[in-house]
Amino acid sequence: MIEGVIIGFDFGEKRIGVAVGNTMTRSARAYKILDSRTNDARWKAVSAVIAEWQPVALVVGVPSHPDGTTHEMTERCKRFARQLLGRYGLPVIEVDERYSSAVVEEQGEFIDDEAASVILQQFFDEKASE
Repeated sequence: MIEGVIIGFDFGEKRIGVAVGNTMTRSARAYKILDSRTNDARWKAVSAVIAEWQPVALVVGVPSHPDGTTHEMTERCKRFARQLLGRYGLPVIEVDERYSSAVVEEQGEFIDDEAASVILQQFFDEKASE
């Protein structure tokens, strides 16, 4: 993979958590929470983040049930990933986020940008072991 910034997304219908990291340090940090209630708000906010950070790739958390079966949000997150690819032409990597919410919820109140950070860090950790 090309060296540079990678942006991680925790997609939700009302909010999208965003995290940033880079391939050199292989570390992620929570960045911000975007308004996702309307299509226009969603894509305007995502475009602003991509313009600001100029990433080399995007990571999207894709949820599923603990046994790996899909549910309603699984396809919505996959669709968001496809839309990112179509709009920005950047590599989009889907990460199994089955347990990322549980990690963040254990820390207290659920925070979307922190969940995105867990997803992005999971990507870096998995890539480091390859």
